[in-house]
Parts: sequence; structure tokens; C-alpha cells
Amino acid sequence: MAGYLVSDERKVTTHRFIEMKQKGEKISMLTSYDFTTAGIVDKAGIDGILIGDSASNVMVGNSTTLPMTVDQMIYHARSVVNAVKRALVVCDMPFGSYQTGVHDGVTNAIRIMKESGCDAVKMEGGVEILDTVKAILDAGIPVMAHLGLTPQSINKFGTYAVRAKEDREAAKLISDAKALAEAGCFGVTLEKVPAALAKQVTDEISVPTIGIGAGNGCDGQILVVADMLGMTQGFSPRFLRRYANLNEVMTDAIGQYVSDVKSGDFPNEKESY
Repeated sequence: MAGYLVSDERKVTTHRFIEMKQKGEKISMLTSYDFTTAGIVDKAGIDGILIGDSASNVMVGNSTTLPMTVDQMIYHARSVVNAVKRALVVCDMPFGSYQTGVHDGVTNAIRIMKESGCDAVKMEGGVEILDTVKAILDAGIPVMAHLGLTPQSINKFGTYAVRAKEDREAAKLISDAKALAEAGCFGVTLEKVPAALAKQVTDEISVPTIGIGAGNGCDGQILVVADMLGMTQGFSPRFLRRYANLNEVMTDAIGQYVSDVKSGDFPNEKESY
């Protein structure tokens, strides 16, 4: 059995993402950054795993995603790829790895693919990066686009608030999504945009949309795994549903371990050689 409620054991590919949209089958995605977590996520039956540059926040403790480097992303991606058997594995291209131009973008995308073994890369931005996206696609590398709230541009936005609420920005987002889909991107992530706009984009492009804070009209959904498992605290945006409280579970378990060590209860005779 491939995973919980999943009977199809075939490797998920970019082509299958598009097939799923055509069949009306919702696409499930989560982030992962390490071997152990990715193995569990994959075994549970997830369709796609993103090695997000959100590792900057979740794994390192930075306040933004900007500090992540190509080398760091490759390290995390390689760790995830080593664990995954079924899910499509997508790696974020970090800030600075493609904004400097086509040559740098293609060079870094090739490095990520060769050194991590992932299946595709994800890039933030619209028509401004279209030439680089096309060049990466021409190099044979699948690209997932990312529109709406693009965390790599946080210093430009100055806020993590919902994007594209105004007509002008909404029109640009629709235009960007169409251009990226027509260029050959296999999917478009839509982050923190109005649900009606996300549904419109979903209906008007031929490739799947993956939403995060973009309503139920997208073809799929993605969350940060540490958030949805309740490992992180103090972060409760409207779009986040917590499926567990691992922070409490882990704290209780570690506290019990500390207590057992202090009392001499651990290790006992059966746990000794």
C-alpha cells in the first residue's frame, strides 16, 4: 500500500499533476526538510513534497526566507530525496539564485537538480522572470511557478498581508499565471490571495494551482509540515489547520525522559546490557 487512503503506488510526476487536474482529483502537498520527516510524509500518501526555503524559518530560526543559499537548499533537498519513493519532490530556488539573470538562474537550477536529485524547482515571480523560467524549461527542468504573496519579496511588500485584493494587482496575477502556464510551468502556487481570484485563475489555466491561504477552489493545497503538525507555536494564520499538537506531545515525552533520567529509572535492567 502506497500510503493512507492511497492505492496508486506509481511515482508521482509533473505529468501526473496535470492529469490530476484534468480528472478533478485534488493534489495534496506538504513541505519537508529532512530525511526522517520526508519518509513519514511520503509513506502517508502525499502527492508532492516541497523543500521550501521556509527552512530558513522552520529549521534555522531566521525571520525571513532570504538568507537561504543554494548550497543549503541542496543539502535539505538531498535529505528529502533520499527518503521519498512516491511523491513528486520540488525544491525552491532561493532568493538571489535567479533574480540576477538568465545565466545564473539556469546554472543554479541545474546545480539543484544534479546535486539533490529532486524532480522540479519552484520560482517566485511573474512575467518579470519569464525569460529565466523559459530558459530553465528549455534546459529540461520542470518549473512550478509561485504567485500572490511571494516571501522572497517581503522587503518590497513590507507585509505578509493578503495580496491581489485590488483590481490592478489581481489582473496582473491572472496575466502572470497565464503567461507562466503557457511557457510550460507544470503548476502554479497561489499564496494568500482572495479565494474568488484563486478560483478564477484555476479555471482559466490548464495546469494545476496549489493554494496556501487561497481558498478551496485551487486544484491542490500545501502547508508547512511543522505548522500543520503543531510543532510551531505562535503562528496561527486563518488558512492554517493544525492536525496534531506535536509541540505538546514532544514536550511531555522529553519531560518524562528528563524525569526518568534524574530519578534513575532510565535505563532499567531490561534496557541495559
